[in-house]
Amino acid sequence: MQEVNFDEMLDAIVERDPRFQRDAYHFVREALDYTQKLISKENKGNVRHITGQELLGGLRQYALHQYGPMTSTLLEEWGIRTCGHFGEIVFNMVETGLLAKTEKDTRDDFQTGYDFVDAFQKPYWPQAKLASEIQTAINPPTP
Repeated sequence: MQEVNFDEMLDAIVERDPRFQRDAYHFVREALDYTQKLISKENKGNVRHITGQELLGGLRQYALHQYGPMTSTLLEEWGIRTCGHFGEIVFNMVETGLLAKTEKDTRDDFQTGYDFVDAFQKPYWPQAKLASEIQTAINPPTP
């Protein structure tokens, strides 16, 4: 059996679904590897299947670790604007055989993720801006 060439498969995926750039797929693959290593370390070296929610957490950690304050800009450039988009990328890869899934895994696993501003921008906001946002949330302006 011939080995699947990742880049050739990406060509087919991007042609079929041009919403996301090739770099988005490379990022998700790297973040999956990162997440698997984290989970394996937590489980004393035992490798197991990663859920959509676990992958979302790993995607966030990996993105902030790799790209810091540029994360939002890069994700936007790649076409990723919601956690649901991560799910679309994952399932595009599943449908072409680049990733595997269990019977329980669905695109919906990625719909209840995090807000991108909270996840990727707020960690880099100055304390004064964060304090102002908290104050506005506590005491919203009256119309």
